[in-house]
Amino acid sequence: MPTVALAVTDGMLHLELALATEVFGADLTHIVDPWYRFRLCGPDTVQVGRFRLAPDHGLDHLARADTVIVPGWADTDQDPPADLVDAVRAAHEAGARVASLCTGAFVLAAAGLLDGKRATTHWAHTRELARRHPEVTVDPDVLYVDNGSVLTSAGKAAAMDLCLHLVRLDHGASIANTIARRLVVPPHREGGQAQFIATPVPAPGSHPLTDLIPWVLERLDEPLTVEDLARRARMSSRHLGRHFKQVTGTTPLQWLHSQRIRHAQELLETTDRTVDSIAAATGMGTATTLRRHFARTVGVAPDTYRRTFRSRPHPGTRRGR
Repeated sequence: MPTVALAVTDGMLHLELALATEVFGADLTHIVDPWYRFRLCGPDTVQVGRFRLAPDHGLDHLARADTVIVPGWADTDQDPPADLVDAVRAAHEAGARVASLCTGAFVLAAAGLLDGKRATTHWAHTRELARRHPEVTVDPDVLYVDNGSVLTSAGKAAAMDLCLHLVRLDHGASIANTIARRLVVPPHREGGQAQFIATPVPAPGSHPLTDLIPWVLERLDEPLTVEDLARRARMSSRHLGRHFKQVTGTTPLQWLHSQRIRHAQELLETTDRTVDSIAAATGMGTATTLRRHFARTVGVAPDTYRRTFRSRPHPGTRRGR
């Protein structure tokens, strides 16, 4: 069973801490078993906003975890505690995957884990992160950045996106989507989407895409084009593009492509359908086309993805554990 350790100390942001606890600390063995072994690690009693927490273990326990999550750091004008920085660095050196939520990136940067890497944080603090850590390539526009063993997210809702991304890496898209539905949040927003979106969630009936998006999701097996979507929405392709950028942070074509890949992932995980059949069901046409786009987007071939998420007994566990 993989262990997720949440690093806490005085001055953490309570929302990001609560999000991570809800995803990794809840008993979800009725959805997937084994789930995560969750540990709250910090020095003695911790003051988080108006809440007091009693950690299960000291910060030294981070080095025993498979994944370490560092919530947002409230006062970015102050250096994070040295014992927290040292413990996070030691955990990474011991082989843990380390992820920061929101301004937790300042802790990772202080530990040297972001040197020479691309990273993000809450858009309001990206300039300060770049100023204090010039060796880090700070991207102010994205929801999260995955560098493999080191991951960073933007603020608030993007922290949930990164948590679900970790679940998706460990347990597959189908389980991540199930968890998202339980939490009543979007199942998957790509890390490269914009942090600031003018209209993140249009109210029912208030936006041209409200009816269009469900219509498209029911027809992923059809060879839809941007022109088809624009015609359905009764607007020009250029106007449609502007609406998609406002709502999703991406283009209609990129959004459609991501939905096809996501649907392919779920079919690979939950059915025995052939790659040819899945290619037809996702509008990719042929198995060759699906394999090319799937490998480019997900990083592995469809058959490899299916073997991984239908047979791996302990997702997310470090080798040798």
